[in-house]
Amino acid sequence: MTRMWPPGGGTRRPLAPRMAVPREPADPARIGRRVVRREARGMDAGVVAAALEEARFDARQNSRHEDLGDDVRGRAELAEWERIAALLAAASAGTVYDPDVDDVVQAELAADAAAAASREAELREAMRIAARADELQALRDLGTLEQTEPRHGDEAVRDELTRRAGSYVQPDVDAWLARALATHRGHYADPAAREAAAGLLHPPVLAHAALLAALTQLTADADVDQLPFAARLATADSEAAGELAAFLTRAIPPGSRA
Repeated sequence: MTRMWPPGGGTRRPLAPRMAVPREPADPARIGRRVVRREARGMDAGVVAAALEEARFDARQNSRHEDLGDDVRGRAELAEWERIAALLAAASAGTVYDPDVDDVVQAELAADAAAAASREAELREAMRIAARADELQALRDLGTLEQTEPRHGDEAVRDELTRRAGSYVQPDVDAWLARALATHRGHYADPAAREAAAGLLHPPVLAHAALLAALTQLTADADVDQLPFAARLATADSEAAGELAAFLTRAIPPGSRA
């Protein structure tokens, strides 16, 4: 089988660096609020009011220094002291601050937990895509990609392989997916997966699949492996290839359609 690598590539390419989900950047404002909450725990309204005045004094002093004029953390700390002071002022006498029963704090913690879970899910998905890309790359090296059944999520794997190749369009992978989509192989046996593919695969791949499906229905003994020109047509003008596929589909007698 002929392998279609980017120009200048060898018969076997080293595996590319795996995908990674960026870490959440440090947030000075969030750090400032958390520091204030730790300090304020157990304070009553009077002590918090004193701490607020001290924070205001520090803010006025910092405003006189150009290098401290954009103190994000300092502004966040002041705003948090003001919020806690207002919270205790509205509470009954003798109430002390407890972040464990502060609705604002608990809402932030819930949002943080949801964001962490989302990042973890993204990382797991990135690792899955990278592992599957390694697998498909190995199958390409062995010349057995065409015998492989596509799986759910291989559309993203196709994009990862293209990213690794420096955005070089890889005809062998695109042809593999188009043939699987046209013949309902692998996860494309599920109509829902075929419908979802319309929003996941690039237009040339979709046009290639549509053209293959129409041609194999038009000619009883036609096989997708006998139609290499379909890929060239789809690559040259995917819109025209899609229109041709639609025209051929209309020309097929209803009783002969799959």
